[in-house]
Amino acid sequence: MSADMNADTRADTKPGLRRRLDTRALRRLLKPLWQRQRRALLLAWLLALITALAAVGLLGVAGGFITATALVTGALASFNLFVPSASVRALAFIRILSRYGERVTGHAATLRVLADLRQQVFARLLRQNAAQLARWRDGDVVARLTGDIDALDNAFLLIALPWLVAALCGLAVVAVLAFWLPLAALAVAALWLGLLLPVPWLLAQRVAASGQARQQQAAELRQQVLQAVDGHADVLALGADARALHAAADTAAQLAAHARQEARVRGLGLALLLLLAGLCLLAVAALGAPALAQGRISGVWLVGLVLAVAALFESLAPLLRGASRLGATAAAARRIAALDASAPDTAVTHALPEAGALHIENLRYRHHPTLPLLEGIDLHIAPGERVRMAGESGGGKSTLLALLMRLIAPQGGRICWGGVESHAASLADWHQRIAWLPQQPVLFMGSVRDNLLIGQPDAHDDALWQALQAVGLADEVRALPKGLDEWLGEAGRTLSAGQARRLALARVLLSPAALVVLDEPTEGLDAQAELDFFLRLPQLFAERSLLLVTHAEVPEGVCHQHWLLRDGRLQPHETTGMGMQHHLP
Repeated sequence: MSADMNADTRADTKPGLRRRLDTRALRRLLKPLWQRQRRALLLAWLLALITALAAVGLLGVAGGFITATALVTGALASFNLFVPSASVRALAFIRILSRYGERVTGHAATLRVLADLRQQVFARLLRQNAAQLARWRDGDVVARLTGDIDALDNAFLLIALPWLVAALCGLAVVAVLAFWLPLAALAVAALWLGLLLPVPWLLAQRVAASGQARQQQAAELRQQVLQAVDGHADVLALGADARALHAAADTAAQLAAHARQEARVRGLGLALLLLLAGLCLLAVAALGAPALAQGRISGVWLVGLVLAVAALFESLAPLLRGASRLGATAAAARRIAALDASAPDTAVTHALPEAGALHIENLRYRHHPTLPLLEGIDLHIAPGERVRMAGESGGGKSTLLALLMRLIAPQGGRICWGGVESHAASLADWHQRIAWLPQQPVLFMGSVRDNLLIGQPDAHDDALWQALQAVGLADEVRALPKGLDEWLGEAGRTLSAGQARRLALARVLLSPAALVVLDEPTEGLDAQAELDFFLRLPQLFAERSLLLVTHAEVPEGVCHQHWLLRDGRLQPHETTGMGMQHHLP
């Protein structure tokens, strides 16, 4: 069930394939969104800087204070306790308040950035055609819109913010050290820059491949769960539950292995942090001892500087944690960028007229260059005209409808509405003119009302009942406990196949589109229900055009044109005598 995705995941972790960290997609995605939230992000950065400086100052002042009280021992009466104690309290309150403010503003701004990104990616997904969407599996798309976008919060909270804070905080501490102990300042600056620049980058490089694999494995696990839930009856009936469990367990094990790899790298980073921090403390103490002996610095200041350096290195811990996650964050950004980059160009050159004729001229399309399909389709549907099209299964009817709805692009010829070619109009404008009832319509989780309002969001209840009455579903909906507000469940599971199809047809009828396309609308209906449906079509589409695609026999007088799709072309189709008994004027 997951062999194809697991193969892709294994390929991505082979040597030479994304083994090095690539953050270009991450920068391209987040830069414009960060600029939009720059005020909130700047405030969070300032508060984080104040928090870090207050922490350094608090530990330094507290250490000096304790040292001073120990040195004066019995002469406390001559020692000023108020200034250092008040400083400790003030720095503690500043640290608490600024940390709270930084967490609130920083996380709020980051959540807004991620919300904007989700909206942006989802909007572009909706504009993709069927061929582009077919590149992605449902679970993978969900994983990119949820888990991958969530992973991007590390970029600011654990990478950009800690790095900027650590850089300026380190500069301040080194400047103070340089005033008292220049050599110690050089030693601290050298070790500090090592932790600030090469160490995080090297750690991120170590987890580049495992981070990418972890994101893909998380997406694969989500896909496996969705497949198991959607097809659980078939899985159990065919005895495939053991294989499904084994595939999920294998994916989960690989996911855990990559997570452990990141944890090991994170542990290595923290070990380096402790080692270099210890070296810095020893350097300050060792280089400060001669200055203390010479009287160039007091013991209070020396202890305070040593503890301030210790507090300084604590601010690097979030940065090293973020570096260990940078591989997964960069991989998530590439996955999101790939999803976003596949959206089509939606440049609009012409507006479509409200009413007009549909004209198809010499339309050609092949799924494979050597397999003929549509070899020159010509069709004209005038306003208010009803056209029926038949043809053998696999003859290209569904492909023709996909071309008409701009779900795929033609390889030759043109489709026009009111003289405007389809590619010269926006997709939204095109779909406002043409409504489609597919062969397998989709009902969404929600109520009857929710599903109907998709066709016309501002429709009143009277219009909803009229549409239901037109398709013969009004009495059945009235019999439901909550009527229009009855919950249908996922994919309309509480309805029969015939009821679901009629509800989808009512949704199409509510649409203001001037042309309606019905693909096998009577599939699953008995002979009498099918005949009744066809006889109602002239009334339902008295003022609109209709393209009816069906294998069924249609009574005479229902449609103005009858075509047969054969050998890649439309040919005039003679109706049988079936409809003579039900001839419509």
